[in-house]
Amino acid sequence: MSTRRLPLLALFTAIALTLFVVEAQIPVPFAVPGIKLGLANVVTLVALLFLGRREAGLILTARILLSALLVGAPSMLLFSAAGGLCAFLVMVLALRVFPRDQIWAISALGALAHNAGQLLMAVFYLRTTAVLSLAPALIISAVITGCFTGLVARQMLRYENWFTT
Repeated sequence: MSTRRLPLLALFTAIALTLFVVEAQIPVPFAVPGIKLGLANVVTLVALLFLGRREAGLILTARILLSALLVGAPSMLLFSAAGGLCAFLVMVLALRVFPRDQIWAISALGALAHNAGQLLMAVFYLRTTAVLSLAPALIISAVITGCFTGLVARQMLRYENWFTT
C-alpha cells in the first residue's frame, strides 16, 4: 500500500466511524431491533468504487473493530462482523453484475445480506430461531435504507477524480 493511500484510508475510516457513532445517537422510531439507516455503509460503497476491494475491506474491518471498542459490547463485535462480512461479500459480487450507476441496487443487496448475517448470528448466539420472526421487518427496512444509502453513494460518483488522484 502506498503512503499516498494511507491518509485516505484513515480519513475514510474516521468518517465511517463518525457516521456510526452519530447514527447510534439517533432514536429509532421502530420497536424492531436492528433497524437503522446504515450511514457508515456509504463509506464502504464509496471505498469499493474508488479505492478497491482490499482497501474497502480494511476500512470496514477497522470501523467494525473501533466501533466495538467504543460501544464496549463484545456481542456487538460478533453481530457487526457477521453483518459486515456478508454485506461486503455480496456487494463485491454485485459490483460484477450491476453497473456503477445502479449502486443503489448494490447497496440494497448489501443491506439485505447485512441483516441476514446478523439474523444468522442471532440464531447462533441466542440458540433460538425465534429471532427469525424479525426477518420481514428487517427485509423491508433493508431495501428502503439500502436504496437510500446507495443513492447517497451514487451522488459521490461525481467526485471520483478527487478520490483517485
